[in-house]
Amino acid sequence: MAASEGLLGSLERLAWLLWETAWERPFYFFLTFILPLLGLAIFGVYILLHLIAPKPRLPLPSEKTYITTNSDGSINTPRPLPCWYDRWHAEGLLSQEYPTIPPGFPVPDQAAIEPAEVEVSVVIPAFNEEARIVPALEEMVEYLDQQFGRPNSQFLQPERQERSAQKGGKKGKRATTPHRLVFKPDSPTSASRPGALPSPPAEPSGYEILIIDDGSRDRTVEVALSFSRKHKLHDILRVVKLERNRGKGGAVIHGLRHVRGKYALFADADGASRFSDLGRLIEGCEDVVDGSNRGVAIGSRAHLVDSEAVVKRAAIRNFLMRSFHFVLMILTPPATSRIRDTQCGFKLFSRAALPHIVPYMHMEGWIFDIEMLMLAESAPATPVLASDGSVIGTSYGIKVAEVPVGWREVDGSKMSLVQDSFRMAIGLAVLRASWMFGVYRRRLT
Repeated sequence: MAASEGLLGSLERLAWLLWETAWERPFYFFLTFILPLLGLAIFGVYILLHLIAPKPRLPLPSEKTYITTNSDGSINTPRPLPCWYDRWHAEGLLSQEYPTIPPGFPVPDQAAIEPAEVEVSVVIPAFNEEARIVPALEEMVEYLDQQFGRPNSQFLQPERQERSAQKGGKKGKRATTPHRLVFKPDSPTSASRPGALPSPPAEPSGYEILIIDDGSRDRTVEVALSFSRKHKLHDILRVVKLERNRGKGGAVIHGLRHVRGKYALFADADGASRFSDLGRLIEGCEDVVDGSNRGVAIGSRAHLVDSEAVVKRAAIRNFLMRSFHFVLMILTPPATSRIRDTQCGFKLFSRAALPHIVPYMHMEGWIFDIEMLMLAESAPATPVLASDGSVIGTSYGIKVAEVPVGWREVDGSKMSLVQDSFRMAIGLAVLRASWMFGVYRRRLT
């Protein structure tokens, strides 16, 4: 008892001493007590972020292969999966080892990426989706066949060819009314520069679908391959099997590292977003594309907030939705904070935008969409071109177009409303702090 009373007395005297010092000599108190304590707290947060901030795992060898169906209906042995990221990463390491630009000399960043082989790549993250993926694929393939065709039109079934023609499409070709072509052509002298990627011989055509099976325990893979066999999507629909579950963000990023398209879209496996709105995303992307062909367009459900479908949802769901958006406005940088719907699973990237976003991703859970948008906003400068192609300035960041899309509620969601909402809020705080404190950085590793 005496010892505890003595301890309390010492603490009381120390408190009074601090109070008197703060009152009589505030500047001295700030320098000797507050400032060191603040520095210690910041250092503690930095160490804590290093311990708890997510670190994406490296892909396993089997995850860099894919399977698809053959023309005879069989399933092929795993084939190597094309990967623009591996080449980009290797060239980046070489440029660091053998720099050609003097240190401290700022130049616009123009990350090179292999030329596109198809016009559209669709990445579908799938975890236990055997019951929902077929309707989504049906809608997707019908639209893609009509608008973009296939690399080899003989794969089109007669009934699909007839239906495509009735809707204004042409067999194996683009629709009669193609989207606007505002992308800047490759410089004719680019191929002559040392280390420059060669220009493709012709405009890419057709599409591919990458289904990233995120460690499913059901028949998702078998159902997808059966769909491919039925619709003759041989080597167009490719299935990549992840040995261990990574989360939706991890599956999407893994797929985006291997796309071959001029445009890269990721779409949820439930088909909640109306896939025919892809054309609107492409136009939105082309509206904001910069001098290096970088642009992003995201589907948005913000226009549905006051619709009957949303109003009739549970009050707790609407409350959590608005609360998360409020937290988002506080914790994200200006351009990202103005986006009204960051979580819609329907986002399009121009091929040139991918090297500025995909290699630097860390979040593999539900919050990965926001990191994508933050990386787009903070992308390095790119040249601003005049109408004659001359450089007249630089522009920082990749512009993001928010495009209203059709959407419907689909049963079978794997998201726990309350639990995952709190996880997303915590994840957002960790994400923002990690970038602010330098735990996450744009760097090659």
